[in-house]
Amino acid sequence: MEQGYILNTVDELISDIRQGNMVVLLDDDADSNNEGVVMVAAEHCDAGHVNFMARQARGLVCLTLTEERCRQLNLPLMVDEGLGEKAHFTLSIEATEGIDTGISAADRARTVQAAVAPFASPQDIVQPGHIFPLAAVPGGVLTRAGHTEAASDYARLAGLLPAAVITDILTPEGMVADGPALRAFAEKHKLKIGTIADLIHFRLVNERTIRRIREGVIQTEYGEFQLTAYRDQTAGEVHLALSRGDIVTEQPTLVRVHVQSALRDLVTSQVAGQPSWNMANCLRTVAENGRGVIVLLTRAESPEQLLASIDMALGEAPAAATVTPDSYTTVGLGSQILKDLGVGKIHLMGAPIKYNAISGFGLEVMDFVAPDQ
Repeated sequence: MEQGYILNTVDELISDIRQGNMVVLLDDDADSNNEGVVMVAAEHCDAGHVNFMARQARGLVCLTLTEERCRQLNLPLMVDEGLGEKAHFTLSIEATEGIDTGISAADRARTVQAAVAPFASPQDIVQPGHIFPLAAVPGGVLTRAGHTEAASDYARLAGLLPAAVITDILTPEGMVADGPALRAFAEKHKLKIGTIADLIHFRLVNERTIRRIREGVIQTEYGEFQLTAYRDQTAGEVHLALSRGDIVTEQPTLVRVHVQSALRDLVTSQVAGQPSWNMANCLRTVAENGRGVIVLLTRAESPEQLLASIDMALGEAPAAATVTPDSYTTVGLGSQILKDLGVGKIHLMGAPIKYNAISGFGLEVMDFVAPDQ
């Protein structure tokens, strides 16, 4: 951010949230490719907050809920998990009682209160409605570095129910606000402003959602690698890291955070004109370099993801139609593992895209490395 601009601390945001004030949450402190939301703890949400979000922030008014609360309310996801990347929307909701059409600020605030009441039940809400719940991933920003998890984490850290009302911030022209516009928004409305990256750093001081469970040297087609296995304590999944050479935080390290794909890794399928990293390419490249880390997130490939990969391989679907794993989750879990291994600066084997709040893990992407044609 521009020199002289000071972000508020995590403690300052927690204090305001506890008092029922709205705050602005950014990805990190960069000016470009930086999205933001305005949030208020769900327990404190009233008609004034909803009206402000609709008129001033201009985005879709959403309600972040834990997976446990979604089960309590019998709220299924709007689409199968494999079909969405950005956020986990459930069916939209409306309060069963105490509202008119459901669209007014007062009606939407009433719906929020019905959903977050201590003993709320499925009978307290109906679908569809004018409030759009989002299911936060267990583990919060340490598992998925997104606004949904950040807002829930902040509410929990404030001693409140881990639920929040959030909306994206748009410019008066209807565009997604970037760093400077988000700062101007916060200043205009006298709102505290902080980052997901700072929240991640704050939680990492005392928390981890992964732990080492196995380590040792293994033989591969490309020589010896140090294998370290981690258990994700929120989902129970086991993920792997394969490293070669001495890992030094201050020295850039060749890194790949890899989500397994049957067609890409087992069949070694490639799309014409779109070279991609498969596991064999990753191992060979690190072996040739003599130093690097490959993190393998061993999540099951959904049927929708596999079918999308098949369509691409057959030339029946454009690249934009590919169903990709949730990059926010990839960042959260992969970054924890990289930090544990001592990685700091990164030569990333992957596409040059924005990785959300990665600085919160003490990581910095120096550049991107494309696979051999």
